[in-house]
Amino acid sequence: MRIGELSRRTGASPRALRYYEEQGLLSPVRRPSGYREYGERDVTTVRRIRVLLSAGLGTSAISEIVPCADDENVVLAGSCPELLDGLARERARITAAIDDLIAARDILDSVVGRPL
Repeated sequence: MRIGELSRRTGASPRALRYYEEQGLLSPVRRPSGYREYGERDVTTVRRIRVLLSAGLGTSAISEIVPCADDENVVLAGSCPELLDGLARERARITAAIDDLIAARDILDSVVGRPL
């Protein structure tokens, strides 16, 4: 499939797909015409990349995680246990950020006198 179809199937813009390729997250086959050719596995990979980006991970971390995914349903399989400590730290960072946002919301509620 070409980039437009992959874009439609995953919700990622063609620009984002080219960026994922620049970052080494996707490796489409190039036709003699120069067009990129993607396979079914790329659909799963792009969906996984988007989930991990929305979780706050950067492309360098994602580039380490994506090869460790064994199937469509598992984001990180046991094949890369060395990543677990780093992911646990990232989860702790996200949890701390959530806690900070909740505290900020509570302060705003107290200033206003009630939840908005």
